[in-house]
Amino acid sequence: MADQYKLFINGEWTDSEEKVEVLNKYTQDTYAEVAKAGEKEVDQAIEAAQTAFKTNPMPPYKRYQILKRVSELLQENKEELAKNITMEAGKPLKQARTEIDRATQTFELSAEEAKRIHGEGVPVEAAPGSENRMAFTIKVPVGVVGAISPFNFPINLVAHKIAPAIASGNAVVLKPASATPISALKLAELFEEAGLPKGFLNVVVGSGSTVGKQMMEDSRINLYTFTGSANVGLKLKQNTGLNKLILELGNNSPVIIDKEADVQMAAKNTAQKSFAFAGQVCISVQRLYVHEEVREEFQQAFIEAIQELNVGDPNDAETDVGPMISEEEAERAETWIKDAEKEGAKIIHGGKRNGALLEPTVLTNVTKNQKVVCEEIFAPVVSIIPFSNLKDCIDELNESQYGLQGGIFTQNIDTAFYAAKNVQVGGLMINDSSQYRVDLMPYGGVKGSGWGKEGPKYTIEDMTEERLVVMNLNQDV
Repeated sequence: MADQYKLFINGEWTDSEEKVEVLNKYTQDTYAEVAKAGEKEVDQAIEAAQTAFKTNPMPPYKRYQILKRVSELLQENKEELAKNITMEAGKPLKQARTEIDRATQTFELSAEEAKRIHGEGVPVEAAPGSENRMAFTIKVPVGVVGAISPFNFPINLVAHKIAPAIASGNAVVLKPASATPISALKLAELFEEAGLPKGFLNVVVGSGSTVGKQMMEDSRINLYTFTGSANVGLKLKQNTGLNKLILELGNNSPVIIDKEADVQMAAKNTAQKSFAFAGQVCISVQRLYVHEEVREEFQQAFIEAIQELNVGDPNDAETDVGPMISEEEAERAETWIKDAEKEGAKIIHGGKRNGALLEPTVLTNVTKNQKVVCEEIFAPVVSIIPFSNLKDCIDELNESQYGLQGGIFTQNIDTAFYAAKNVQVGGLMINDSSQYRVDLMPYGGVKGSGWGKEGPKYTIEDMTEERLVVMNLNQDV
């Protein structure tokens, strides 16, 4: 019998008549059933968050204690949580364990930042007529945060939304991805154990077209933080009025292999980073721009490194590449590959699909207008694109509608700095792939990749408002 899970609303576990089936992504069997939120449950969650925020403000030291305890509980429950990620997301077990370690740090960083939120003095007395005044700013929480998280990091990307929100004194209504909701509910259990007051975290499960839409239209939510497709991000922007937004959207990460690169190192690095979690990472390598002088050497080394990856059952601790989130998504990616092939692209590795399992695939002879290049494939598919002139290469890769992260491999410092100044991304990695990320760094994109930053310190800036306080002092004492 499938495991049963309820919604978490106002500190209580709440059932509903409708259920969401959660599949084991490798076997496609039903792994669990989760209560599905309707209009009533979403309204209750938002009301609970607003009431908690207005009536029970938490001081910074309490926020710190709760978040620190959650970070400890993550490690205490690491193996169980990692196995759940593997079951509901299909993420290879060793990558799921790494995700728990990262989430542990995300909560610890957020806990520390809760004690560092501060304003600054403003020298208004320097203005004529203000000699008797003093001023300073304070940072205040925005209120209720509506968080919508994706399937690909069901613990850590939830952590990047709710941990900074609670650190800065806000209350949260979270809608996790319907494909992977159990991780978020288990995280709610840890918050309950850590002593989070009722109403400060509410988890509602359901589709974006119902639960997400209702959240988007509710004026009680003061800030939205969303990770997902650019189309949905645009709808949020268009339908949330003047509310604050943090959007982490699509991407098709470019990585340049310069003629002065350490080719063997670059090949091994990009092979590992292109196909982790079946390429379903916003900063997975998708476009490899390789200088003509090293293309043959790189291509051979790249294929050899891919052949060392273990593909198959994500429950096997040795697996590097497991299934995609669904068979439908794998079929979509396979169609994109076949479409590119019909238009002249050549498959030099992989290309075969078995259910939701798509082999790591490498394409050459692609054109910049093919979907596999210009859109976000979100699958284990990489295109190798030759270039001879760096400026022309960067001009072409900048034509993308996206700009989250990119990378360049080169031993030439001038080339590295030229790329840093000219590649239009939120973050450029030098002698590393686009997929490099640690959880304390500012993470966010430009253009169609969204705006705002993740990373607890930087997210807290968006999740607080600066308030100016001016004191008119009596000088007659």
